[in-house]
Amino acid sequence: MRDLLIKDLGWKLFSLFLAVAIWLTVHRILEESYSPVIHAGGSTLTYGNLPVFIEASASDVHLYHVTPTAVSVTVGGSPDAIAVLRADEVRATVDLTDLKNPEDLQRRVEVSVPSGITLIKVDPESVRVIVPPKH
Repeated sequence: MRDLLIKDLGWKLFSLFLAVAIWLTVHRILEESYSPVIHAGGSTLTYGNLPVFIEASASDVHLYHVTPTAVSVTVGGSPDAIAVLRADEVRATVDLTDLKNPEDLQRRVEVSVPSGITLIKVDPESVRVIVPPKH
């Protein structure tokens, strides 16, 4: 058992160091992409790289994809409301429940925000829907 722990200890420590360094790098990148940018006056806030969620009917078994997969959303409100707003309270969706015409592949992004918060801008305003072929 002791051999299991001590054998190649240098490589094990090096691997642990690399794993921690990679995790910290990815964590920092994700934090930056979800962190808000507060504009002058403190009454507007921009969340970059918010994922776009797809809403489809339960009977629809297609694996739809959208391009781009993330949008930038600018919201406004009182400084107190903006100060406590979290990124997971702002949700960008594309409604595909009434997708009847497969050629209508451009859909508007709908954004839901909590009460007291106003949607100012969505960039881009629409996304392209990719319908996979049926097998």
